[in-house]
Order: sequence, then C-alpha cells, then structure tokens
Amino acid sequence: MKSPISPAMPAADPHAPLETALIDEFLRSRGTDRRGLRDLPDEQATRLMTEAAAYASVRLTEVESRALFVHEIHGAAGM
Repeated sequence: MKSPISPAMPAADPHAPLETALIDEFLRSRGTDRRGLRDLPDEQATRLMTEAAAYASVRLTEVESRALFVHEIHGAAGM
C-alpha cells in the first residue's frame, strides 16, 4: 500500500539570492562576471570562483551574526 504522504521537498535556501549577489559583487570587483569566467583559463576561473565563494561565505556569516545580535537585543529589551 502506498503512503498518502509524499516525501518532503528540501526547503529552498533563503540566503541563496544574497549569496549569488555577493559572488557577483566579488567578480565585478575583479573586473569580470559569470559569463566572463568562460573566457578565462580554467585555472584562473576556478581560482576566482573559489575566492568569490569564500568572500560570500564570510559576508553571509557577518549578516547572520548581525541578525542574531539584533534579535538578542530586541529579545532582551522585551524582558
């Protein structure tokens, strides 16, 4: 007998659009974009994307930390 419950779909990452924007920002700061990576040698394109991903990760961590801090401040103020 089949279960009437379908498997849950994974939730979309709410930070994905911000991560994409941060990667694009990094690439622009290096004088290229995602399409421009195709014209670069593989080694250079890989290095840039690795650096862009690290940049986005650090910035996302900063955003999450600030959001937690603001949440804690507002939570403490309500007590």
